[in-house]
Amino acid sequence: MRTQFARLALRSIGSASGRAARPTAAQAVRHSPRTQTLSTSALRPAEATTAHSSFKDPAVEEAQRQLELGTASLETGDVASAKAAYERSIEVKETASARFNLGVCLYHEQNVEGAIEAWKRTLELSPEAADAHTNLASAYVMSSPTRPDLAVDHLKQAAAITPGDAEIQFNLGAVLEACEQLEEATKAYERARDGGIERAQDNVRNCKAKILAVKMGLVGETPAEGQSGQAKE
Repeated sequence: MRTQFARLALRSIGSASGRAARPTAAQAVRHSPRTQTLSTSALRPAEATTAHSSFKDPAVEEAQRQLELGTASLETGDVASAKAAYERSIEVKETASARFNLGVCLYHEQNVEGAIEAWKRTLELSPEAADAHTNLASAYVMSSPTRPDLAVDHLKQAAAITPGDAEIQFNLGAVLEACEQLEEATKAYERARDGGIERAQDNVRNCKAKILAVKMGLVGETPAEGQSGQAKE
């Protein structure tokens, strides 16, 4: 089976000007399914595709049918119908795609804890699902209390799976900057810029300006790199 996951991208943190904006980490998440803040990709469900086989398992076929129904409903904005279809798909035969998309529905319903559990289960079923990690990062930034340390941890895992993904690097830089881990944030933004996100250069300049301000004693010391708290779920 080939599974392609959607992503809930994080919004950029900070100001595009020379001033160092210091919003809370909770301001980082993009909650709307379509935005031009960071990601050029819309919120899409996982594709409902399966490998061809001469043997047709009725349970697999029904789970697939429900998955496709859920995807069609989600694409039209009918979250309730999509959620019900994904739940039926999981009842018949659990798949990473259905579990992932159920998490998307729960996130739309602002059930952040439920979405987190769904995406954790997705990773149990499909450990290389980088977008489950990025969605978990979004959820942990939205959770109460916010957990930027876990967001950073999941974005780093996503980056390890897909090192060439510039959006992940940009999002990683945004959360690191919110955590005042400016050196590491700068490197992430530089990777995003080198990967084709041109506006990341503005974030690189902003982080370097913040670092210089700290060195000149104009603002308080930033937390030591890597010392923002243990990522423990």
